[in-house]
Amino acid sequence: MADQQIREEIRAVLETFSHSPKAHVQSFGCQLNFCDGEKYKGILQDLGYELTDTPEEADVILFNACAVRAHAESRVIGRLGALKAIREKNPRLVVGLCGCMAEEQAVRDLLKKSYPFVNLVLGAGAMERLPESLMAVYRGQKRAEALAFAGLPDETLPTVRESTFQASVPVMYGCNNFCTYCIVPYVRGRERSRTPEAIEAEVRGLIANGCREILLLGQNVNSYGRGLETEMNFPALLRRLDAIPGDYIIRFMSSHPKDATPELIDTMLDSEHIEHHLHLPVQSGSDAVLKAMNRRYTAEKYLTMIDYARAKAPDFGFSSDLIVGFPTETDADFEETMRIIEYVKYDNLYTFIYSRRDGTPAAEMPQVSTEEQIAARMARLLARQKEICEKWNARFLGKTVRMLAEKRSPETGLLLGKTREGLVIEVPGGESDIGSLLDVRVTGVKNWALSGEKQ
Repeated sequence: MADQQIREEIRAVLETFSHSPKAHVQSFGCQLNFCDGEKYKGILQDLGYELTDTPEEADVILFNACAVRAHAESRVIGRLGALKAIREKNPRLVVGLCGCMAEEQAVRDLLKKSYPFVNLVLGAGAMERLPESLMAVYRGQKRAEALAFAGLPDETLPTVRESTFQASVPVMYGCNNFCTYCIVPYVRGRERSRTPEAIEAEVRGLIANGCREILLLGQNVNSYGRGLETEMNFPALLRRLDAIPGDYIIRFMSSHPKDATPELIDTMLDSEHIEHHLHLPVQSGSDAVLKAMNRRYTAEKYLTMIDYARAKAPDFGFSSDLIVGFPTETDADFEETMRIIEYVKYDNLYTFIYSRRDGTPAAEMPQVSTEEQIAARMARLLARQKEICEKWNARFLGKTVRMLAEKRSPETGLLLGKTREGLVIEVPGGESDIGSLLDVRVTGVKNWALSGEKQ
């Protein structure tokens, strides 16, 4: 955390404000980014800022942005442009871009050229340098930059949790996979694992404070253990956390199929608290496309994990990511993807049209399909997945499932949450149920959710 001298200097600056100084933090992208955003909020609050959801009344505005998809980057740049008017009204306003998007040289060059009012830039993993960077701006530095992702974040960084009953806990950072379409290894660095002791201490504290859902995060959680002094893999970490007493659910994401093992499935099924659902991104059903993506597994190897889990637990839930329109994807390749979704029967699919990222090998590959062909493939995939879900979800009719009530739908007033198998479910209930684990009898099925009644 910030050394005492910097904290005192910042507090002295804040005392010169004619009002209570406020900070606004907005995160974009993946769950890890939102988790980082909670730490940015914690640091700012610790320094003496009041947090606000309204950028117009803020004295510090941080956009914590993801670099994975070009469309998301464009949105962030657009929102940065909208801050120019706020900065003109408040010359003391500090505007910052944080996260892995800030690690891209092209983005930093764009900021210098077109957005000179952005006076703070923090890369992924440099969040503990926020206080000194803020102080540099207050001392008159035109722009403070800090880029670092080689190590692990300071374990003592304060955190402002968005929820009292759900919490995200990173177990590792970075990625070693170098999928040809992905920018993450270049902006998040190589894999680094937190110690099991630090992770367990954080999870124990959350459960003791009433947390009902722990989401373990990593670019590839099932390669956890890399760089640790003592040997430990991800299933071993799960068993250690599952042994913590309490009424809660452990979820995790994301898993790489090349590292998913029968031991992982066995650990999940033998546990008391771990969900019976695995988010296992396949990306494509074509071996040729998977090779061009550098995914390092075949469709056949991928399906062995599906078969293993479903042989032991027929209701086991799977969700996945799929990219449509990868540069080398042909109609024949897409048919292989359609065969995968027919075979697996995913409970949920996160589908993306290929997004070109400068600096990745795939960006240099010629596109073999037209935009019209790619759009038609996506429409066909979504329509078929919708049909599959409605039929496949019927396996839960009449059964009693466990759900965490997360919120009430503003349209229907029904409670919404997820089952241990990762499916969305809606049930009648009141505000007092939110944050509780409920037993629910499934009475209806939709293509996107189950419906039921509290037992």
